Amino acid sequence: QVQLVESGGGLVQAGGSLILSCAASGRTFSTYGMGWFRQAPGKEREFVAAINWSGDVTRYADSVKGRFTISRDSAKNTVYLQMNSLKSEDTAVYYCAVTSTGLSSSRYGNYNYWGQGTQVTVSS
Repeated sequence: QVQLVESGGGLVQAGGSLILSCAASGRTFSTYGMGWFRQAPGKEREFVAAINWSGDVTRYADSVKGRFTISRDSAKNTVYLQMNSLKSEDTAVYYCAVTSTGLSSSRYGNYNYWGQGTQVTVSS
């Protein structure tokens, strides 16, 4: 059974940092792309960042470019999201997901499996 479990969310002041982790289990994801999405209250889920299967291609939403960094450890089936210079508008539930395309895709529909999400709250 495939499971994606996010961790690392919490409450942080504006300007602070957090590192999110997502551990995948149930199969090997070394050929899968991995991504992060987020959903704020009353808004649709939106793309944040993604990394391809080999870890050498990344993609970011314009709103987080230069502040967030995605990385992966394929040996551990884990993807990370380093979030710096956090803003109140980054407050959301953050979800990790994996895509069998192997690409660093920003398309919601390309992702096959999703985690349950972790809350990130940035206080101003």
